[in-house]
Amino acid sequence: MKFNTKTIHGNQEHDKAYGSVMPPIYQTTTYAQTTPGGHKGYEYSRSGNPTRTALENSFASIENGTYGLAFGSGMAAIDAVMKLLKPGDEVISTNDLYGGSYRLFTKIFQDFGVKFHFVGMENPAHIESYLNKSTKLIWVETPSNPMMNIIDIKAVSVIAKKHNILFAVDNTFATPYLQQPLDLGADIVMHSATKYLGGHSDVVMGGLVVKAKDLADKLYFIQNASGAVCGPQDSFLVLRGIKTLHIRMQRHCENGKAVAEYLNQHPKIEKVYWPGFENHPNHDIAKSQMKDFGGMVSFTTKGNNYEEAISIIEKLKIFTLAESLGGVESLAGHPASMTHASIPKDEREKTGVVDSLIRLSVGIEDEEDLIADLKQAIG
Repeated sequence: MKFNTKTIHGNQEHDKAYGSVMPPIYQTTTYAQTTPGGHKGYEYSRSGNPTRTALENSFASIENGTYGLAFGSGMAAIDAVMKLLKPGDEVISTNDLYGGSYRLFTKIFQDFGVKFHFVGMENPAHIESYLNKSTKLIWVETPSNPMMNIIDIKAVSVIAKKHNILFAVDNTFATPYLQQPLDLGADIVMHSATKYLGGHSDVVMGGLVVKAKDLADKLYFIQNASGAVCGPQDSFLVLRGIKTLHIRMQRHCENGKAVAEYLNQHPKIEKVYWPGFENHPNHDIAKSQMKDFGGMVSFTTKGNNYEEAISIIEKLKIFTLAESLGGVESLAGHPASMTHASIPKDEREKTGVVDSLIRLSVGIEDEEDLIADLKQAIG
């Protein structure tokens, strides 16, 4: 199947009971057995639920993986990956990453004896100087949040394989519509399915996809043992969202390009971060590993003026000031005080997350309306 068909039919089957085209919401905690162990594949819904299974199969299909796992949030999915590690292990991570990931790494797992190195990976060769026998995982976001930095997945995978290190990619911003990290050499793909996969800002969920059975078995054990699973209603909603992922992403990309180009020529805007510009660092890598450049755009005002940035986002009418991203509606955020507030100011600013930075999640509304909203807000 091609990708667009996979979003609707990939690894899916009609319900065995009555032929339901959409998977039913199995709102149950437990399942009848004819004798101890005599069941139809399900015993208890923390361990497995038919609606969740349908979603996990879809995750695997759209990422060209073999095994999918669904969690109660994106952070729960990352937490499960971190639980593959032991005290004394080391992780090399993107230095420009989601604030929630940074908080989990530094405030939870660092206290458990895992050491983290936050490294600029625009040039993958920089990674090698941080490697030692304790390095067990490389964690990458590309495009990164919120600076839209692009990391060469294939080049990092070569380094990871050379040193026998696990390699995970947070694919939330790109989605499998734009890039498929497992095909580029990653071992694990993570999604905050809350974002583009769900697509309608009505569900919180995380997902993992892998190809290797031994790795999948470890993660399934952690998923069941730790219990941070999603419910059947949420599974149904994300499965429904995935069925329109391809057509939504096409419009997100079209609108994202229009917004980026408008901002780039505006006299009051200092810098626009969008991988589609030819002068964007690693634009050629983005062009080679992504189908298009996505709907996420960040920008700064001239003079790095905090008050001016806040004034703009308060004046927006169609863009809603809110946390999160990836829904059908356009959202605006101020990373320094919202999504990245958990990162110390000096660390934030080293990666470009200055006080005037505004991050846009460009939705699927009419392009002209979005441009007009930005025009009236910026002035």
